[in-house]
Order: sequence, then structure tokens, then C-alpha cells
Amino acid sequence: MVDTFRFQWRRFVERLRASETAGPVVIAVTIGIGGGLASILFRRLIDLAHFLSYDVLGGQVSPLLGAAITVPVVALGGLLSGLITRLAPETQGHGVPEVMVAVAHRGGRIRPRVTALKTIGAAITIGTGGSAGREGPIVQIGAAFGSSIGQWLRLPDRRIVLSAACGAAAGIAATFNAPMGGVIFALEVILARFTALSFGLIVISAATATVVSRSLSLEGDSPAFAVVQEHAMRGLPDLFCFVALGVLCALVAQVYVRFLYLVEDASGKARLPEYVKPMIGGALVGVVAIWAPQIMGSGYETIETALHAGMTMQLLFLLCAAKIACTAFTVGSGGSGGIFAPALFTGAMFGGGYGVLLNTWFPDHVSAPGAFALVGMAAVFGGAAHAPITSIFILFEMTDDYRIIVPLMSATVISTLISQRLSPESIYTLKLRRRGIDIGHGGEVNLMDAVTVAEAMDECVEGVPPNLPLEELMKKLSSRHERGYPVIDVDGRLVGIITMRDIEEALLSGRNTGDLTVADVCTRNVIVCRPDQTLNEALSQFGAHSVGRLPVIDPERPDRIIGVLDRAHIVSAYAEAYRRQKELVPRADAIQSLNEESEMVLEQAHVTAGSRLANVYVRDAGFPPESTLGAIRRARQTVVPHGSTCIQPGDQLIVLTTRENARNVRQWLEQMT
Repeated sequence: MVDTFRFQWRRFVERLRASETAGPVVIAVTIGIGGGLASILFRRLIDLAHFLSYDVLGGQVSPLLGAAITVPVVALGGLLSGLITRLAPETQGHGVPEVMVAVAHRGGRIRPRVTALKTIGAAITIGTGGSAGREGPIVQIGAAFGSSIGQWLRLPDRRIVLSAACGAAAGIAATFNAPMGGVIFALEVILARFTALSFGLIVISAATATVVSRSLSLEGDSPAFAVVQEHAMRGLPDLFCFVALGVLCALVAQVYVRFLYLVEDASGKARLPEYVKPMIGGALVGVVAIWAPQIMGSGYETIETALHAGMTMQLLFLLCAAKIACTAFTVGSGGSGGIFAPALFTGAMFGGGYGVLLNTWFPDHVSAPGAFALVGMAAVFGGAAHAPITSIFILFEMTDDYRIIVPLMSATVISTLISQRLSPESIYTLKLRRRGIDIGHGGEVNLMDAVTVAEAMDECVEGVPPNLPLEELMKKLSSRHERGYPVIDVDGRLVGIITMRDIEEALLSGRNTGDLTVADVCTRNVIVCRPDQTLNEALSQFGAHSVGRLPVIDPERPDRIIGVLDRAHIVSAYAEAYRRQKELVPRADAIQSLNEESEMVLEQAHVTAGSRLANVYVRDAGFPPESTLGAIRRARQTVVPHGSTCIQPGDQLIVLTTRENARNVRQWLEQMT
């Protein structure tokens, strides 16, 4: 009986792995259920941590310390969180950057232990009063769960990546009761690309997680924030006020991001045990909380008060500054918690204070302060995360207030654009860039960026001389059904290009075509491209200049033409690249399956700046004897390593080992990179 069950189970798992339709859907639903349950468990653990900290422990000590009870409690929460994250250092901080690098560079692989450790560590941090949010932890928790499912089923890398993204979307959707917000977050921030397959499966996971969360939680399907008053824009001057708020929120977002990493730098330089640093950060938060207890935890109740215009302007601006500082103390010191909810809190306080100020100056002419608080939430997070679409969708779903959508979109987009000009890195990617990790090199490459002009151009160039009579050229174009030719002189130099449009303009001008030559009517200011450009770059030139073909010049000798590129060449090259890609994906999956069956596995690691392997020669690296360094991925190149090869920051190491030694090799790589 047991053997029969095992046989049927293995058969079912094999069908899931092999299926391209039902299998991915079943996996997406499973991840959605797990993400929804994890979200509910996470929130219950936060409530439990708060109860134990302030009702049980605080009930014994508060008669002695009074309001100062926050100092030892938040410090204790930081200490416990620091001790837990020692078991998995990637659970420190807000967690989203770690998911992004796993998706971009590690085939979506996240250690299964992250699910449990992140849940407990973040629940303690937030429940004891640390200034952090739920979204970063639940993204990492959900992504780790999805990744674990994919690894357990031994799926290929591309499907493990998608499983991790499904888990992240499920976590966000269930936590904020915002299914579309979870979908857009996974696509815009985690995957940073959009395909029909990824969109469909992520939607399934997010929808499933939302249903599970709504069924088992007390909140049901009600939005996260109960906005009693529907906000509507009062006219064009009011819109200008919202746009100005977007500009100011971009500056607030930059202060938020930079102060967070300023504290992280200071924490990194401190010569203290790693688990002590979040304790000190928690103590600082506790001190601030004596006078401003609203900054503790996610602060949703305070946000809702700001949306209902229930605070003074001075208090709103004070809480805005205090939240920025306390979030930096909590997360920057190594505590486990998210930065999404603090960004919403900061935006709500700043927007609310701005709204109160405007209503003092221009009463009855601008929207209520609550409208500015709502828009400020999206604008600050959009500016910090460089994710305007996510901000707009999540804020709409969290408030269920559609009438404010125009100023919401305007302010959020303005804030994001200005913030991107001030800093090209978001609050997520900046953490990785400082480690020497470039997310732009990971993931799938756009085929239009993977094919060069040299691969697509026609090297058989047929030109016409400048002294060719125009009437002869017209006969040649008519007989060969061509639209134009490059004009090349006797020395082989590119003089210009002549097309049917040039001839039509000459005819419409009334000039006698019998007296004209090609040199008289050709276009001399020629738009050209180089053989090393990508098809994407060349295609943008077609669109910008409305031309049908481009001469390809020799970069060393710009007056020499070496080929011609037209739209038909681009389409053909793209189709061929797409065909090759479709052939290679099954081969890659087959190779991975072969590795799994033959007890050989590949381990990958990303070398960060300042790590032990950075700037070390391969012969001096001391790789474990049971492993072999098979390849190094450097930017878009694959380097075959030799003893004299220098390992550089940003390199991705591909190491071959046996299944029984994989764990030891993986641990060695984690310590060295």
C-alpha cells in the first residue's frame, strides 16, 4: 500500500514537472494558498509578540518605567531578531533586495529556512514596536516558499524564478488585501519584465492568496484603510497643488532612502557583534517612542487618523521626521522588517501636513487634508522604490477611493521621475549596487537587445553613383521594385542616400528631371547605424527619423558603407533569434534534468565587492576539492576560468559538484562571496 502511494505520488510530481499548462497552474494555486496562510500566520505572530511584550512583560515592568517601557522592550526585540538572523544573514533588513538578486542571479533559489526565520524575526521586530512594515518580510517569506516548492519539484531555473515571483505576489496580495497590487509589484519590482505566462500565473497566485486571506481573517474583503470621505479634485488649481506635492514627496523620498543607508553605513562600521546592533537601534526607537508612540510598528492606525484629518500640522510633520529616523534605526541597524509601510506612513504624514497648510492658506479652494495624505502615501513610496504603477494600484486597492485617481497618478509619476533623476537607484536596488551587484545583468535578455545590426544587415550593398541621371534611376527603381539606394562615389565613400520620397519632391518642385542627376536630389545628411548596435537601438532610429532603411557604416571609417539594414531584415533576425531561443530552452531543461539524474549539481554564487573571493586568482581561491569551477558569467560574457583568471566583483560563479557535497560547497560559497 505504501509503495503504491509512493509510486502514484512520484508519477503525479513528474506530471507536474513535465506539464506546460495544468502543472504550472496547480503550482501557482499551491503557492497562493501557502502565501495566504503565511500572511495570516505572520500577522498572528506579530499580535502574539506585541501581547507578550507589552501585556505580559510590560504589565510587570510598566509600573516602574511608565512610558519608558518602550526602551527595553524594543531593544529586546532587536536583540532577539539579531540572534535569529545570525542563522540566515539574508533575513536581515527588509528582504526585497535579497529576493531580487535571487531571481536575477541565482535562478530564483532561496534557502527554505528563510521562510521560518524571516517570519519569526520580523514578527518579533514589528510586534515589539520596531519601526518597520510587514510587506518586505512577507515578500521574502512568500518568495522563499514559492522557491522551495520549485526546488522540491526540481523545476528548471526559469520556472523556479516564476514560482518565487508568484510567492511574492501572493504575500503582498494577502497582506494588503490588494490582489492587483501584488501582481504589479511582482512584475514591476521583482521580475522587472512582463510576459503573458508570468502575468497569468502570478494573477492566479495573488487571487488565491487573497481568497484564503479574506476567508480566514477578521477583516474580510474590506480595504486596509477605511476612507469615510470620498475625495475629489476641486479644479485645475487643485491639480497644481497635487503636482507640487509630488515634487516635494520626491525630496522626502530621497531623504528617507539616504538616511536609511546612512544609518546602515554607520552600523556596518561599528565594531560590535552583529546581533547587538539591532538592539541599539531598537533602544533608539524606544527613546523616540516615549514622546511619539505613533511611530512604533507599521503605524496603520495613525495613517488612518491622518486620512481623516485628525491631527495638527505640527504633529504631522513631526511624525514624518520621526518615522524616517526610527525606520532607519530599526532596518538600518540590521533589524528584520519592511520599508513599504514606513514609506506610506511618511507620505501620509507629510501629505497631511501639506494639506492642512494649504487649507489654512486657501480654505474652500483646495481638497481636504486627507486627500493630500492619501496622495502623499503613493508619491513617497513611488519616489523611494521607483515603482509608480505598484504605488498607484496598491493605494487604490487599500483605500477603495477611485475619485482621487487623477491627482494620485500625477503626483506619483512626478515624484518617481524626479527621484530617478536625483538617484538612478531605488531603495531596493541601491542596497545591491553598494554590494557590487547589478540587477540589470540578470534575468532573461530582450531578444532585440541580444541581436546586433551586424547579424541582421545585408552585406551585399548595391549603390548608385552621384552622376547617374535621375531618369535612369527612376527606371531602375521601377524595374527592380526598390524604394531607394545609397549613393557611393568612385572612391567607395558614402555620399548620401536617395529614395522615392526624394524623387517625388523633385518632381513636385517642377524641375526638369532630364537635367538632374542623383547628386542633385539625394539626401546628404544620412542617418546611419553601426554594426555593433543592437536591433533595439537601430529600431529606435527607424521610428525617430521615419526612414525605411539605414546604411551600416564601418566604425573605423565612417565614410565607408559595409551593409544595409531595413525593417524586413530586423523582422527576419528577430524571428531567427526567437526560433533559436525556443530550441535552447528545452535543451537547457534537459541538461538540468540530466544533472539531477546523474547526481551532479550546479551551484551558483555572486561575488560581491569586498568579499573574500573578490580580486583573487582562481588558483589562489581554494575551492573545495569536491567541486570544480566550471564557468564565470561576467556581464553578458561567459568566461572559461583558468588558474590565472582573476575573479572580479559582480562575477557569477558556476561550480560543479556532487549532490552529496552540494550543501558543503554552497555553504563555502556563501561564506566566500
